[in-house]
This record gives sequence, structure tokens and C-alpha cells, in this order.
Amino acid sequence: MKLYSYPRCGTCRKALAWLRNQGLSVDPIDIIDITVQPPELEELGLALQQLGRRRLFNTSGQSYRALGAAAVQAMDDEQALAALAADGKLVKRPFLIHRDRVLTGFDPEEWQQLLLS
Repeated sequence: MKLYSYPRCGTCRKALAWLRNQGLSVDPIDIIDITVQPPELEELGLALQQLGRRRLFNTSGQSYRALGAAAVQAMDDEQALAALAADGKLVKRPFLIHRDRVLTGFDPEEWQQLLLS
């Protein structure tokens, strides 16, 4: 399991607490500050295939607002992935990779289905 998160993000903290409460531990080395080290292009490509573009962008973040929704919509997939890989604040978080499955955001039911089934 690999978790990209942001220490100051309340949703990321909730996700980590949920993992602990479920008895799932994430090795600290596998918790990555998304603002320092964004997901790699390959990981973002996997997320794009599984979730679609809409679930990849942190639309409420400053980086997204600075870039503008119109600019994001005008990008092709390659450009969108490059932008996400270059700026972790553009990526919806937390960004979880588990056994070649990707989840973005924190939905306890979705996480339970992936991690506890």
C-alpha cells in the first residue's frame, strides 16, 4: 500500500485515522507528502484508466484555481498527467495505491471495499 497525502489536509488525516482504526498499518516510508513528491506518471496513468480524469484533480485547491478549469478541460490526457505529475497540489488527495488499484479522495465505503474485502 502506498499513500500520497498532505500532512495539513484534514481528509488525509481522517483517512490515516480510518486505516489505523481498521487495523491496517501503512509503513511510514509508504506515506508520501504529495506536495513534495507527486505520484509518478505511471501511477497517474493507472488512476486515469481506473477513475477517469474528473477524479484526479483537486478542484478545490489553489493550484487548480490558479490554472483554471477551462485550461484543465482544454488539456489532452498527456498534458493533464504531466501537469498532475509536476504539481502534487493539483492531485486529489489522499491518493492511495493498493495492489494496482487506485483511489482518490476518502470515501470510507470505497476504501473498505478495496482494502477489507
